[in-house]
Amino acid sequence: MSLRIILLGTGEFALPPFRALLESATHQVVGVCTQPDRTGRGHHRHVNKVKILAEEFDIPVFQPERVNTPESLNILRELNADLFVVAAYGQIMKPEFLAIPRLGAFNLHGSLLPRHRGAAPVQYAIWKGDTRTGVTMFQIEPALDSGPMVGKVCTDIQPGETSGELMLRLADMSAELTLSVVDQLGLATAVFEPQDPSQVTLSPKIRKEDGIVDWTQTASQVECHVRAMQPWPKAVTWLHSTGRKPNRCLLQQVEVAADASASGARPGQIGLQDRVMVVSCGTGSINVVKIQPEGKAAMDARDFANGYGLSDDAHFAPAE
Repeated sequence: MSLRIILLGTGEFALPPFRALLESATHQVVGVCTQPDRTGRGHHRHVNKVKILAEEFDIPVFQPERVNTPESLNILRELNADLFVVAAYGQIMKPEFLAIPRLGAFNLHGSLLPRHRGAAPVQYAIWKGDTRTGVTMFQIEPALDSGPMVGKVCTDIQPGETSGELMLRLADMSAELTLSVVDQLGLATAVFEPQDPSQVTLSPKIRKEDGIVDWTQTASQVECHVRAMQPWPKAVTWLHSTGRKPNRCLLQQVEVAADASASGARPGQIGLQDRVMVVSCGTGSINVVKIQPEGKAAMDARDFANGYGLSDDAHFAPAE
């Protein structure tokens, strides 16, 4: 059965599933709702790729500041949609919004719900050391990410994979999932599976201060944290070395050291082993592969360590 669909989303995660629906020979996308255009630093306008995609297919685009206002809801009602498909839209939907489409509103969430409900599921999956993740499509209810699930796809998190890389993989995987679920909804064959409340974990919005490295954690935890903070806000620490001011550094890439099971040095202590920058953690140690000192481009960590002139007591720690 052909469905009339409105898409709501912003950002890279929404693009593959939205394109799949726009190219569908079965269903009709009657409108796209995305966040308003924003102006960043230097008065440069951010490119809204969802808007560009909709315009490519000559689909009407709406960009309300708030989707739950009477004016916005009236626009959505007039399109007479059977179904809303939502991906990374960034606004809370009220009951008046959810009541508009005949079949309901369904969200694509970048985790295996009910694990990692919230705004940053991809980052938290890596941060917390998960080995598997995926995308869940569920019916939106007023409570956060709590509605019944109608489809999932799963994948292993790859060694060294960052949040940005994983996000793009999950977005690609969600395209086929979206088409399958929408077809099932149209045929009334979709299976609605309730979420298990005992398995719920939360993944709140990432803050800039979340990027600060805690060297008292294990080497594995630090490595996961560094990957989770890519591409934003990035893992940050401060280099302390006798005779110099603390130097703010971004850790672009690290790896768990081969002998990471134990370390005698204090957390954050820096050592050079075979020209490799080794940093002690609460348990074990990591090798820093790429680092970006403040005001400079990212560079190979061993070149930085050899050229910086580290004192014997050089260590990473908070700014003060």
